[in-house]
Amino acid sequence: MIPISYSAEVSAACANGTPIVALESTIITHGMPYPQNVETARLVEQDVRDNNAVPATIAVINGTLHVGLEDDQLTALGQAENVAKLSRADIAACIATGGTGATTVAATMIGAALAGISVFATGGIGGVHKGAEESFDISADLQELSLTAVTVVAAGAKAILDLNKTYEVLETLGVPVITYGQDVLPAFWSATSDLATPLRMDTAADIAKAHVMRGGMGLTGGQLVCNPIPQDMQIPAEELAPVIAQALSEAEAQNISAKAVTPFLLGRIFELTEGKSLVANIALVRNNARLAAEIAVEIAKR
Repeated sequence: MIPISYSAEVSAACANGTPIVALESTIITHGMPYPQNVETARLVEQDVRDNNAVPATIAVINGTLHVGLEDDQLTALGQAENVAKLSRADIAACIATGGTGATTVAATMIGAALAGISVFATGGIGGVHKGAEESFDISADLQELSLTAVTVVAAGAKAILDLNKTYEVLETLGVPVITYGQDVLPAFWSATSDLATPLRMDTAADIAKAHVMRGGMGLTGGQLVCNPIPQDMQIPAEELAPVIAQALSEAEAQNISAKAVTPFLLGRIFELTEGKSLVANIALVRNNARLAAEIAVEIAKR
C-alpha cells in the first residue's frame, strides 16, 4: 500500500467530480525564500480556484504522499530546512523511509497520476543543461513526460538550459510540445524565443481534446503545454543572456553539479537581476495555474 493523504478540499473535489490541478512543492522549498514562498503558493492555489478547479499541492511529509496540503502543512513546509528534492529516482525511497521531500516536475507528475489528476501547473520544466555532452546532466522531467499521462503547463523549459537540445530530446521521446497562442516557443522569463513551436493550440478545449485523444489511442506519456509569460511581466531574452552566462560561469568555477545546479543558478540570476527574475517567476507560475485550471475543466467535460 502506498501511504497517500488527501487534503479535505481535494477529497471533496474527488467526491464531487470537481476538476483538480496538481502543483509542485519544490517551488516552495527550493524556489523562493520564506515567507514569499508560502504567499506565492497561496496565490497560485487561489488562481486555480478562481478558474473553477481545485488545487492539489503535492509533497511527501513524514513518509506520506500528500495530495493537497492543509494551510498549516503549507506553512510548515515553507519554513522547513534540509527538505529533500524528490524526483523519480528517490520519491519511493523517501516514502519508504518516512522522509520529507518536495516534489520536482517528475515527482509531481507521478503523484498526480497516482491520484488520478490529469493536469499539472508548474513554472518551467527541467531539461538538458548546457555542457550536457560532457556532464550528461539531463533532467528526469523529460523522461517523465514520455512515461506519465499528465498534461503539464509550464512557461517552457527553464531559460538556464540548452533549449535546442531540450526540445530535441522531447521530440525523440515522442512528447507533444504545444505552445499556447503563438508560433514560437517561450523561454521561461521571456515570452518568446527563436525556436518555432512544434504544435500550436489557441484554446484550452483543443489542448484537452488532445489529452483525451492520446489516452484513447493508448499512447504513453503526457503533453507539455508551453504558456508564454504575459508580455508586460517578461524579461527580454537579450537582457537575460549575459546574466545567465555569468551565473553559469560561476557555477562551473565553484564545481556546482547535479541537483544543486538549478537552485544555484536561479539564486544568482535573482541577485544579478535585482529581484526581477523572481517577480517574473511568480507572474508566469500564476499564469500557468490559470490556464491549467481551464484545461482541467475542459478535460472533465469529456
